[in-house]
Amino acid sequence: MAGIFKRRTTVGQAEQETIVCPSCGRELNKKKVEQNRYVCYECGNHFRLRTKKRIRLVADEGSFTPWFEELESANPLDFPEYEEKVQAAKEKTGLHEAVTIGRCNIYGEDAVLGVCDARFLMSSMGHVVGEKIARAMERATELKLPVILFCCSGGARMQEGIVSLMQMAKTSAAIRRHSDAGLLYVPVLTDPTTGGVTASFAMLGDIILAEPGALIGFAGPRVIEQTIGQKLPEGFQRAEFQLEHGFVDAIVARRDLKMTLYNILHLHHRTEGFAAFDPLRMDDHYEPTEIMKERATKAKPLGAWEKVKAARRMDRCGAEDYIAGIFDDFMELHGDRLFRDDPAVMGGIAWLDGQPVTVIGVNKGKDLKDCMRHNYGMPSPEGYRKALRLMKQAEKFGRPVITFVNTSGAFCGMEAEERGQGEAIARNLYEMAALRVPVLCIMIGEGGSGGALALAVGNEVWMLENATYCVLSPEGFASILWKDGKRAKEASGIMKITAADLKQLGVIEEIIPEYGAADERACASISRYLKGRMKAFLKRQEKKSGEELARERYERFRAF
Repeated sequence: MAGIFKRRTTVGQAEQETIVCPSCGRELNKKKVEQNRYVCYECGNHFRLRTKKRIRLVADEGSFTPWFEELESANPLDFPEYEEKVQAAKEKTGLHEAVTIGRCNIYGEDAVLGVCDARFLMSSMGHVVGEKIARAMERATELKLPVILFCCSGGARMQEGIVSLMQMAKTSAAIRRHSDAGLLYVPVLTDPTTGGVTASFAMLGDIILAEPGALIGFAGPRVIEQTIGQKLPEGFQRAEFQLEHGFVDAIVARRDLKMTLYNILHLHHRTEGFAAFDPLRMDDHYEPTEIMKERATKAKPLGAWEKVKAARRMDRCGAEDYIAGIFDDFMELHGDRLFRDDPAVMGGIAWLDGQPVTVIGVNKGKDLKDCMRHNYGMPSPEGYRKALRLMKQAEKFGRPVITFVNTSGAFCGMEAEERGQGEAIARNLYEMAALRVPVLCIMIGEGGSGGALALAVGNEVWMLENATYCVLSPEGFASILWKDGKRAKEASGIMKITAADLKQLGVIEEIIPEYGAADERACASISRYLKGRMKAFLKRQEKKSGEELARERYERFRAF
């Protein structure tokens, strides 16, 4: 636990050991910090942890069995006094090397666990570190086990020179083989994770977690400032910066870390086929309330233009509402791993009555401030790339994909064009066409042009009864064809953009009732109905191979 230790004696009381937090500078009760999982109870700073403490906080008691402790260090460059430094680190820490690898249980879930320790030569990556990680991946592949690795490092071990550099390629190759076997890898980035470790095994996870405030970067702040003289802003390269810029799925406080890891492991059990749902008639079980039935009978049928306005209403239920109403234990994952986390697109993993699914939705926002934060539901290239990353992850682990689409269209700003908006949409269409898992897409509001289609290449596509789906907005249609945007209402009537129109054209398979209007009052009933229909959809797909699912999707769109 990094910090400045003190001792003080209070009159009439026993001697009390204290520690100074390096973040806020306050003097803390050491015992209280330990009880708080080595987190400052004043500012939330996460102290660096020793290996044994990390294992104790994560692994079930007595379940950790170390591997590869017999590996011997060498001095490949005959670097002066290197053996003495390694030996001194061993004696100081009681560790065999900078990383400890073994097998353990996490709330009963079997996993391979690795922990890097900054006390051992700043957890730099030498050949033994690389060898232990590579062997861990190889053995995990043989045993069909997931791997969790707590990363912490100053980078390559300078005393081993080019041999250290080769460990980056070696560990990455071993991770690729583990991944090709359909197995889960979760790196947890702790303070600090830099250099060659960041540029190899730390950033290659299926799901990447980070502790709050952890320094994460390739070139550390001191290297950047001393090499090119660039002064870095406050918070640069911290975990929160990395989350915003798309490189971390989630920041998890230490008190929640063990349960989060358990949930991830549980969601990734290797199973054949999809969950066996209750054979009882699902429609009966997911009937709306009597009040909603009555509301539906009293609702006035809407014309095309009225449906356009209904689909655009700010109080209309959004993707986050349906995700909360339909699924259990939704775990949101962030970032495209390239540039940014787009708040217009949310996605993650959840349970649908015992079946893990990947869920992706477009968020517009609930009020003006919220709409601005979500860019009014207009995804940027990184939003589509995040969605695709999650869909490919779902394919790897055999999870069905369910999308909720509500966008007036893809964001058309200059920065979106600079980052390849067209390529991002095209790539989604290309990859979604061949996904080897069931894909269900639901239009819950506006379905605007290619921006909507990029999340709607499904085995089936459904629409809420007052949603719309069109080549472009009625205003745009009227402006282009008639040079008069004021004729939008007229355009909406001839564009065939309603659920009924598109069902007749064969563009969609099902129309979902809204029970008057898809507002807060109706959300629970719509969610119940959708849940039943989703389960029926998955039941229809359960015996199909990946090739059949991809072929059916191809044939569906080939017919237009």
